[in-house]
Amino acid sequence: MEKNKLKTVIFDLDGVVTDSAKYHYLAWKELADELKIPFDEEYNEKLKGVSRMESLELILENGQACDKYTPEEKEELAFRKNENYKELIKQITPEDILPGILPFLKELKEADIRIALASVSKNAPFIVHQLEIEDYFDYIADAASVPNAKPFPDIFLAARDEFGFDSSECVGVEDAKTGIEAIHRAGMKAVGVGTPDQMTEADLLITTDQLSLSGVLEAFQMR
Repeated sequence: MEKNKLKTVIFDLDGVVTDSAKYHYLAWKELADELKIPFDEEYNEKLKGVSRMESLELILENGQACDKYTPEEKEELAFRKNENYKELIKQITPEDILPGILPFLKELKEADIRIALASVSKNAPFIVHQLEIEDYFDYIADAASVPNAKPFPDIFLAARDEFGFDSSECVGVEDAKTGIEAIHRAGMKAVGVGTPDQMTEADLLITTDQLSLSGVLEAFQMR
């Protein structure tokens, strides 16, 4: 197998392809308010790239309420949050695709480079449908079937294994520190499009509107 040639780009969803993170925040905020637990946008940063149940635990921890609910009650709380979130994301349209993402997807498609989505969100297929970009993705990793969430590499490895490529032929695009760690633990190069303080470990730090195939190839010497 020829190494050091780009074969696939694996995208996170929230904060990379679209900013659905704001809807997560609103849904968590509503739940936290009901539970009378302090929750604001600053604390919400802790939830970036974290699974739903882990996010709930962080919120309950902030209200010193981790031991207040049974596992079954926590499942119900997470379910309520997700139902609210699913209502909110019905508002998403193709106009919500972040700048530069669509041209980059088109470039990759034209170059016959495989495109995958590695999101911890179980609602990822619905959001991709709302954005009308389903045809660009060759594979959407099923968050529900992955044993361990980010920062474990499982979801990126699932995307890699779908195509049968080597990690050296894969590049991941993330906006969260846990995502960058997951990409590196999968043995891949990491493009960071988040805030600089969260992206200190990224191999390449740019904004979404700076994404280009030539830029990635040059940065990682993957011609």
